[in-house]
Amino acid sequence: MKTYELVTEIFNKCSGNQMRDVAITEVETDDPRAYVEQLLKSHKNVEIEEDTLKDGARIFNVTADGLPERYSFTEI
Repeated sequence: MKTYELVTEIFNKCSGNQMRDVAITEVETDDPRAYVEQLLKSHKNVEIEEDTLKDGARIFNVTADGLPERYSFTEI
């Protein structure tokens, strides 16, 4: 399995609070997309857009039940 640094960002929808929740963890997985899908399995409406950056980082921009989130995987 590959080891990744995972940066999770959950964006706040409140107009008076522009901050976001950020967590940085180390995860082992062979399939980052499946990992994200597993994290979101309790949500009813999920949209996932995936981008791969030039440095190989994989970014998943997600809308889960109307809340925007981002999952960034960088191999370490």
